[in-house]
Amino acid sequence: MNENFKISSSEIKKIKPLNQKEKKIRLENLKLFNQQGFPSRNQEDWKFSDINQIFSKNFKNLESFKNKIKPKSINFIKEFDHNHILMVNGKLENSEFKFEDKSKIKIKSYNDSNFSINNEENSLINLNNALSNNGLFLEVANNYRLEKAIIIYNVFTDDLKDNLLNNKNKIILGKNSELHIVEYNINQSKNKFIYNTIENIILNENASLKTINLQANQNEGFFYKFSKGKMKSNSYYSSFIFSSGPKFNKIDAEFDLEGENCDCNIKSALFIDKGKHQEIKTKINHLVPNCKSYQKIKSVVDAEGKGVYQGKIYVKDIAQKTNAYQLSKALLLSENSEFNSKPELEIYADDVKCSHGSTSGSVDENSIHYLMTRGLSKKQAVQLLVNGFLNEIIGDIKSNSVKKFIENKIEIQIHGY
Repeated sequence: MNENFKISSSEIKKIKPLNQKEKKIRLENLKLFNQQGFPSRNQEDWKFSDINQIFSKNFKNLESFKNKIKPKSINFIKEFDHNHILMVNGKLENSEFKFEDKSKIKIKSYNDSNFSINNEENSLINLNNALSNNGLFLEVANNYRLEKAIIIYNVFTDDLKDNLLNNKNKIILGKNSELHIVEYNINQSKNKFIYNTIENIILNENASLKTINLQANQNEGFFYKFSKGKMKSNSYYSSFIFSSGPKFNKIDAEFDLEGENCDCNIKSALFIDKGKHQEIKTKINHLVPNCKSYQKIKSVVDAEGKGVYQGKIYVKDIAQKTNAYQLSKALLLSENSEFNSKPELEIYADDVKCSHGSTSGSVDENSIHYLMTRGLSKKQAVQLLVNGFLNEIIGDIKSNSVKKFIENKIEIQIHGY
């Protein structure tokens, strides 16, 4: 590990208030992190995204905390009605639920010290446990379905530079509840910083959560997010990932299907620009019978860009009648584009329907030629093919207004090709 990334225990003293038990847990986690360092390719889960090497190349020093400052003016989404939550540098600033029964929604700053302290596989979790002091707690009451989606405006201020931000979020949906979330990341900084997030999701019986992860702009941020979800019987989870934009981004999602008739879906459409690094890693644990999961990851990688997908489906011996599907497809726009895929099945039950696959290739030259004979330039032809490749995922969004908003953002991302 680069010595510059050793974190002093004095950083924990800045977190207030802390009782002795909380301080002890944080110090133990910090000790583990300093012993392990940032993850490297020596660990199987990080073989394609060597964080230690990447961070060493991009950071000489890291400051763990940032004073509270106000962001620049924010362009709130006007294309469709929504509730909103404003987070600034990982801290809850305010919220508005004008379309809802506020008595059914609990929202507050989240800072939970009840976490494990011996994670030998992922030192970023230990780092978060040691230093996180901001976050969001959101709970929806039983039998309540929100009328409108929640947009979480996740804003990063323009003076962030060489900062290490850690936060924790927790979302709980009560029985028979429903919630739609769009996490909209707005990065106002032109500099490099690290944002390390842990997210816990609990879906009780018959609950439904639909999420969209979207970046507003190209930026120099380094993002890591670990999501751990637990699903009870008849619950439904859907995640659309459109996280193109940051210099580095890894989304690490693990879901436990603990009750029968769960349905877990993860879909992604990424345009990975020059010099960008994007990874999606998933693990879906089928622990009981009669559950479904579906994953489709589509990536377009430009010159000198790097994309990664690691996906694992685990089926316990008692999880009969499991139906699990996983597919990764990548489109490479240059000889210098790189995409790595590692699909896995670990199955201990015998009455299941599970499949996985991975393909990658260049843009079809015959298709380009055909479009050029119809009057398009080569650049326009490639843009049209890329758009069509990614729009298959966007087309699965049910709301027409949200779908149109996402389509416009994706078109802006690929326009520079």
